[in-house]
Amino acid sequence: MTETRVVDNPDEGRYEIWAGDKLAGSAFYDLRGDLTVFTHTEIDDAFAGQGLGKVLAAAALDDVVAKGRTIVPVCPFVAGYLRKNPGYEDHVRWPKG
Repeated sequence: MTETRVVDNPDEGRYEIWAGDKLAGSAFYDLRGDLTVFTHTEIDDAFAGQGLGKVLAAAALDDVVAKGRTIVPVCPFVAGYLRKNPGYEDHVRWPKG
């Protein structure tokens, strides 16, 4: 498997996962005060089924926690990841409704 890295791209409002020199996917977010609101996650079809979404989610959430921000999972993928990984629960504000 190609080496991957996750970077925060605040100018674009997204965490990016790179596989070698190719952008493999993004987790989009909005900053609202001390909240990081995850709105959408996508992985390029060429990288589907390789587990990159989980790698992206874990790295993005770890970074948000390290920055002392609160996670708001509007994105269904991030919400599902959080439900399967309860270690982030102290850092999550679930959306109402």
